[in-house]
Amino acid sequence: MKSINVTGTARTATGKKAARDIRKAGAVPCNLYGEAKDEKGLPKAFSFSATQEELRKLVYSPDIYSVNLNIDGKECKAIMKELQFHPVTDKLLHIDFYEINETKPIVMEVPIKLTGLAEGVKAGGKLSASVRKLKVRAPYTAIPECLNIDVTNLGLGKTIKVAELNFEGLELVTSPSVVVCQVKMTRSAMSAAAKAE
Repeated sequence: MKSINVTGTARTATGKKAARDIRKAGAVPCNLYGEAKDEKGLPKAFSFSATQEELRKLVYSPDIYSVNLNIDGKECKAIMKELQFHPVTDKLLHIDFYEINETKPIVMEVPIKLTGLAEGVKAGGKLSASVRKLKVRAPYTAIPECLNIDVTNLGLGKTIKVAELNFEGLELVTSPSVVVCQVKMTRSAMSAAAKAE
């Protein structure tokens, strides 16, 4: 997995007004969740902010990253867990980060990449991906940048489901019944099949 550096500033003021002021200044309010727990046993958030410029490459990218966070000189490794955008303007409003280490498994969405020429495509069908990412669980050091799925033997009208996939060192969290990709029948494939009959 690629890594990216993000520099932030700790913030003491929280709440809607403080968040609005941060956004007006061109920054984004962020929270970092780690091992620390509050009195109720829930993960305790460490509040900080980072500029839109610092976060742009991390947020507006199809790639997945581990994040080297530097908050007022204090460094830690994290992943981006949740994003919040404005419903109308699509402007980035808030990010939650989750602290990671080399041994603790995390759950992350990883992009899929279909490889090979499917048998069904050779027969005139059309290959279609039903999902763009799959959720996996593993230590962050074991998580790849993408999941390669070989579709060479996929026939016309056939599908590949999550249950049929296996990646070394990764546990698939996405439901086993989810269809990952399929070769759809096209008009030309149907007419070719009808002629063959």
